[in-house]
Amino acid sequence: MQPRSNVTYFILLGLIQDPKEQKVLFVMFLLFYILTMGGNLLTVVAITINKTLNSPMYFFLASLSFMDMAYSSSVSPRLLSDLFFEENTISFESCMAFLFIEHIFGGSEVFHLLVMAYVHYVVICKPLHYLVIMRQRVCVVLLVVSWVGGFLHSVIQLGTIYGIPFCGPNVIDHFSCDMYPLLKLFCSDTYVIGILVVANGGLICTTVFLLLLISYGVILHSLKNLSQEGRRKALQTCGSHITVIVFYFVPCIFIYVRPAKTFPLDKSLTVLYNHNPHAESINLQSKKF
Repeated sequence: MQPRSNVTYFILLGLIQDPKEQKVLFVMFLLFYILTMGGNLLTVVAITINKTLNSPMYFFLASLSFMDMAYSSSVSPRLLSDLFFEENTISFESCMAFLFIEHIFGGSEVFHLLVMAYVHYVVICKPLHYLVIMRQRVCVVLLVVSWVGGFLHSVIQLGTIYGIPFCGPNVIDHFSCDMYPLLKLFCSDTYVIGILVVANGGLICTTVFLLLLISYGVILHSLKNLSQEGRRKALQTCGSHITVIVFYFVPCIFIYVRPAKTFPLDKSLTVLYNHNPHAESINLQSKKF
């Protein structure tokens, strides 16, 4: 059997190379990470211990906060370690594990945002049937579907590159093991693999993004049937959600819906959607509704 690779480790060039700027970014990203973890943890604890927050809406808010903590913890610690200790090497196995974990949490969160859009549609457009439609069993099924969707997405992403030999060099011009930077290190032609990556990651991002825009368009159209106070609260909620969705999905679409090439802007956009505090923004606005 042909060996999977003659590369045993990778060298990550990181976000920037200037040591002084690295320390500044370390402090900034550490604060973002602490705020993200703290805000999400408080949300989960508050919803768990407060018996009055047992509606389906808060169930999904707690689930989203947990996903956000898991996703941030799969990305941020490695970036912080590289910035502070300047450890720029990662083993082949760790790189593949990082890729799998990042995509399973990121993919699950993408599907979960779509589920939450459906929940908001039911809350605003069918308030009298809200508790009947969103009964406990339905909520659990939708949550499981989100996780299964993220798992399948991650398996497909990893399956497209795992087992294909890397000939070197082993230098990745990125701060993490991502798909397109890795494709540049393959021995063989990557055209078909690039198509598969776009068909998986890019298609999911684009499809979910369009479905979210359509769903919130329907919700906004239905606001004419609400009172002035109801419209104000719904607009606050939907406005914050749409803002978060744009900041999250636009970088994802830019990176994955294109030929398998890397651009200097990719690093900044990856930081944007990896450190976008979308769960906290959704939580703060949704609690007002």
